[in-house]
Amino acid sequence: MKGHIDKGSVVLHSGDIRDFAFVAKSMANYDAVVHEAALVSVTRSVDDPIVTNEVNVSGTLNILWGATRAKVKRLIFASSSSVYGETETVPKTEDMKTVPISPYGTSKLAAENYCRVFARVYGLRTTCLRYFNVYGPRQKAGPYSGVIPTFIRDVAKGEAPTIYGDGKQSRDFTYVEDVVKANLLCLERKVEAGSVFNIAAGRPVTVNTLATTIIDLMDKRGLEPRHAEARPSDIRHSYADISKAREVLGYSPKVTLEDGLGRLIDWVKIRE
Repeated sequence: MKGHIDKGSVVLHSGDIRDFAFVAKSMANYDAVVHEAALVSVTRSVDDPIVTNEVNVSGTLNILWGATRAKVKRLIFASSSSVYGETETVPKTEDMKTVPISPYGTSKLAAENYCRVFARVYGLRTTCLRYFNVYGPRQKAGPYSGVIPTFIRDVAKGEAPTIYGDGKQSRDFTYVEDVVKANLLCLERKVEAGSVFNIAAGRPVTVNTLATTIIDLMDKRGLEPRHAEARPSDIRHSYADISKAREVLGYSPKVTLEDGLGRLIDWVKIRE
């Protein structure tokens, strides 16, 4: 990033999306906005729903209004699979009823609704991408991080990864490179304003399988995952039907879970 800034090819605006004055100033002279800013953790949203709402809902409203006033032509919003909540069937399709079961999922659905309204009322060409369990390099482990960097951190230290619940819950882990490609496709294609797309690998993987795969890739086969009590607001099964994104955007995920995990593990080793 620093090299691009030094060359003048990137202008960095550093601030808080809850500050409308900052947001409005930052929107000037841009044709498109890709809105990725958020508090992304379900667990954190349970611990602090107020701040989650301030950032994910009020912050998104600031960006939408700032973009509208600046006459931005297109806005892509990073939504989440959490908007679906528990569904009776899987895979999850964009026309399913959305009943989120966490403050985080609720905040993302509220932001989606604002995107839809701004498309209808103000003519802002919004697109919502529902990401499924994104992972990749530069993703760090912490109290509110995703399961993959947490497992890798623990296994790297020779510690057994902790699985909450029985580990049979399924997820659709999506490598960041594929997510970036989806955003670029949205910028390149003529997409109907207010559209929503699932962005995922389209392949369910249980948390048990994830843990054993990471242990094998890191050559720590003597480790056995341990189990703890299931956490509130954890969805049992979550994976996506990505046929709409394939047909409309030309989206096709390229990175397998094993390849993506290998790349992330290599990055972690370099950072050590």
